[in-house]
Amino acid sequence: MQVENLCVFVDDDMAKVSGMAYDQATKEKVILVVGNTAGIATVDDEMTVEHIVPESQFHTVASGDTLGKIAKHYYGNAMKYPEIFEANKPMLTDPDKIYPGQVLRIPHLD
Repeated sequence: MQVENLCVFVDDDMAKVSGMAYDQATKEKVILVVGNTAGIATVDDEMTVEHIVPESQFHTVASGDTLGKIAKHYYGNAMKYPEIFEANKPMLTDPDKIYPGQVLRIPHLD
């Protein structure tokens, strides 16, 4: 991931993240990786973005969720699940391996 001057400061269960990400997707992935780390409850996002694009939404996985079900909810089309899978790599390695409580990035589609 392209991030300049990345700094992660952890205080108890809160992480503060700063630095300049190449784009919005990179920024969101950094925040997700930090926020999905065991012991971190909140992330204070102080990052900036070099190339600005529309922000993604975030979805907390519930019991019974699948990437297809999540894609249907956000995009109106379950077959758009690869967009969500790709947006959450390398955190996700298999589209069938998501778990309740996990936070996923739902990118804006043009």
